[in-house]
Amino acid sequence: MAHHHHADHEAGHHHHDHTDVDWNEMAPLLETEAELFTPLYEHAMAWLAKRQTEPGLIVDVGSGPGVVACLFADTFPGARIVAVDGSAPLLERARGRAERLGVADRFDTLAGELPDVLDDLDYPADLLWAGRSLHHLGDQRAALAAFAARLTHGGTLALQEGGLPARFLPRDLGFGRPGLQARLDALEQERFAAMRADLPGSVAETEDWPALLTSAGLRPTGTRTFLLDLPAPTTDRARAYVVAFLTRIREGLGDHLDADDRATLDRLLDPDDKASVHHRPDVFVLAARTVYTAVRTK
Repeated sequence: MAHHHHADHEAGHHHHDHTDVDWNEMAPLLETEAELFTPLYEHAMAWLAKRQTEPGLIVDVGSGPGVVACLFADTFPGARIVAVDGSAPLLERARGRAERLGVADRFDTLAGELPDVLDDLDYPADLLWAGRSLHHLGDQRAALAAFAARLTHGGTLALQEGGLPARFLPRDLGFGRPGLQARLDALEQERFAAMRADLPGSVAETEDWPALLTSAGLRPTGTRTFLLDLPAPTTDRARAYVVAFLTRIREGLGDHLDADDRATLDRLLDPDDKASVHHRPDVFVLAARTVYTAVRTK
């Protein structure tokens, strides 16, 4: 079973049944999202860079197609990067991206089951980034202990979990019942809980990330939330992302919506309708992602 992270939180969590997911097919959506969120990741990396010496080895756990791993290569020009993922096709894309960006000489990939595959790392990491990959592992506490074990003394674990659901549209769209996105969020929360419960070895945890990092033997060093703010009128790329995002929600959660909300979502996704997200001038992207850091001191 592969573990991925980029589009799931935003896209209805319906690719948790990994047996029928073609990750190569998902790759364009994963790449589009990560590219769109680049300003947010750059702010997060600038924050990380201020808080530690230049890392020699950075490991991206659950890297997907490597957009974020390549941003790390750009931010830390003296570092080696290892992108770790359960999907070989996504790691092929990551290697291709590293080559295009001219960082392939210090960019490696490691394919295998998380967290066990981390035992195959040649060296401990100075910085280990887990970008919304931890919640795909059944026993998150055990996974954090495994992550911590792969850090150098003084190394940092940066955990991206939580934040806020993305917003794309005003509360009142001019048709349908106001508050559609809040109702979609509630359905996604249920979907997320079901995804977690279905994972092998799933353990329910209070999502107090600093406490869990402490339980892994690390010393929490900070928490910061980063915004992606792409106001209306937004770019074609942001608009295409919103279309793809809502399309996946319609496919994954449509049966759980009432008839009114389903009709509203269908209008929003109809390219021939001037009130759709393809055309309406008030589409925006506003998202918040939280990063928790902790250091290995022993």
